[in-house]
Amino acid sequence: MMKKWQRWAVRGIALTAGCLGLFWSSTTANANAINTYIGNQNYGTPKITKAYKSVLPQYSYRYNKPEGVVVHETANPNSNIYGEITYMTNNYNNAFVHTFVDASNIINIANTKYLCWGAGPVANQRYVQFEQVEVHSKAAFASELNNAAYYTAYILKQYGLTPKRYTTVLSHHDVSNLLGGTTHTDPDGYWSTNARKYFGTTYTMNDFVNLVKTQYADLGGSVKPDTDDSTQHVVSKPKTVSYYHGGNNETATLANNYTNWTVYNHVKGTSGARKIGWGNLSADHRGAKVYVDSRGVKRGGWSGTWYRIRFSKNSSAKYWVYNKVLNFPKVTYSDASGTPTLNTNQNAALYNHVLNSNYLSKTIAHTQDFKAGTTAKINKKGYKATDKSTWYRVTIAGNTYWAKSTSLNGVN
Repeated sequence: MMKKWQRWAVRGIALTAGCLGLFWSSTTANANAINTYIGNQNYGTPKITKAYKSVLPQYSYRYNKPEGVVVHETANPNSNIYGEITYMTNNYNNAFVHTFVDASNIINIANTKYLCWGAGPVANQRYVQFEQVEVHSKAAFASELNNAAYYTAYILKQYGLTPKRYTTVLSHHDVSNLLGGTTHTDPDGYWSTNARKYFGTTYTMNDFVNLVKTQYADLGGSVKPDTDDSTQHVVSKPKTVSYYHGGNNETATLANNYTNWTVYNHVKGTSGARKIGWGNLSADHRGAKVYVDSRGVKRGGWSGTWYRIRFSKNSSAKYWVYNKVLNFPKVTYSDASGTPTLNTNQNAALYNHVLNSNYLSKTIAHTQDFKAGTTAKINKKGYKATDKSTWYRVTIAGNTYWAKSTSLNGVN
């Protein structure tokens, strides 16, 4: 029979220090209505299912073990945990996390002894990371938070860590603010929306960390009083570069004033980067078409976007230039809606961004990968004036793609 947890922290029950170590008294912060609701459910101990995917790479952390946990959410209201796991496993080169959590499951797909790729290069070197799959009821939301807090506490206990806001327990948004290498803000919006919708209250990382502390103590851990959970610690942001690689031979043209910025062998300021100088490339390249295969975005203690270019499609000579050097085809974005079907009569590519835009794109699926009549839910539109093409961002079976209008039936 599963052990039932004692929810002493959220109920404010006074226990002596000899019971489970050093406890702290209930405060306004840990008396969040959702945490109280969770405590009153008397949940059993969640089961962690290990389902390692052999395709996932195994690289060591910077100190050979994790330093804490980063909390994510999928930002996909139409998916389930198994669909998310399948998609991430198939696209792990872009990103993957260790574990997925929903109201009923904790499924660990990557060994936490090794790092994952979920929150930028700085955090990836340090933290176990998990995704919450979006759920759609009061009971499911509470159960998912309970599972997420238990998993966080379990990992901290496993690696000899204690729950500490901004240090061993961070949101993806915390990583963006404190460590850089990413710009995501999850799970703030998801928690806020569901907390307001189902409980008429708020839910923040401070509330979650208090729930983690409760779970941690139930696992036999000792938590010291922490009086500054509401104060964000000042952390110096390290200089990082996030790289995004395209796969469709995007092109751009060199601006007329391109020589205002010099050309490098790597992103300016990175290890081993040196000036090459346009004069050493022996030609006037104003307006010249170049092929672009990578984008590097500086974050932290610096900023700026850089691109890797080559002067012919098959050239092995590659150079890094500042974004103002290049003119990409302009894409005008707007909100849109609709539910067309896929045009499966042609084997059209589906991309992660608009093809030949400044984001760079990869082909991630084709229309013929789906059954005839498959519906695509539109949520964004892009118009590219250079070739008068219209693009739509669509959700299909819980996954997001950019599709050219000709790939869809029933759109302009």
